[in-house]
Amino acid sequence: MRRFNPAMMVVWSFLIVTTIISLFPMYWLFTNALTPIQGTPPLTPILIPAFSFENFERLLTGTKHYTNWMINSLTVAFAVTLWHIFFDTLAGYAFAKKKFPLNNVLFWMILSTLMIPIHVTFIPLYIIIREMGLLDTLWALILPGTANVFGIFLMRQYIQTLPSELEDAARIDGCSEFGVFWHVIAPLCQPAIAALAIFTFVRNWNDFLWPVIALNKAQNYTLTVGVANLQNEFMTDWGIIFSGAALAALPMIVFFLLFQRYFLEGVRMGAIKG
Repeated sequence: MRRFNPAMMVVWSFLIVTTIISLFPMYWLFTNALTPIQGTPPLTPILIPAFSFENFERLLTGTKHYTNWMINSLTVAFAVTLWHIFFDTLAGYAFAKKKFPLNNVLFWMILSTLMIPIHVTFIPLYIIIREMGLLDTLWALILPGTANVFGIFLMRQYIQTLPSELEDAARIDGCSEFGVFWHVIAPLCQPAIAALAIFTFVRNWNDFLWPVIALNKAQNYTLTVGVANLQNEFMTDWGIIFSGAALAALPMIVFFLLFQRYFLEGVRMGAIKG
């Protein structure tokens, strides 16, 4: 019979309490979304929802462009995620396995840009997008996200753990340099790619500040900007806002649950390299 361990009981109790505290705001969001609310929500949390879809019905029937916002957010998040997977993996492979002049210097120069607050880049980025005639289009959100410093760093660290003998064997079999990357490196990077995809998708799905700057027409809004604009000047329909936020959270939850195994594996294995 297994002996009682007081220390483990304390650890498990602490983990359970912190998990409840962490998940309670999400639970409160969905309970408010499933409870008919048209005015100010109650100050005390609603623990048991009414399981009514009235808020969702009013959201979908009374909000003209909500479907467009959902489609726009999915389009931007998936497009940027695909760009990141390709370019970040390609750049990470070059920095990890290729020897060229100033390899490390260029990598550390790219990595140093993480210290630059992203907000200071909005003005030059806005000017560039305006001169290209892409303001108030989804391209204004997709093109600036073709690559990311963190993604390059993550993929480089992971690819460094892969044995170089696999590349040499592929070259002996007649693979081109891109063939080595596509047929050998990319399949072996699936855990890291999944982690990168989750980070990228969630970040772009939740992005608010740049979309609110670059987009003007209501039909072009992403979901975060559209839900924020559901507030009226004189009265706020909190039921619609709660239901809109709940629907906006669902794709992130599903995306993470589908790829959490690869996400955890990618973070663990990518951290092994010293």
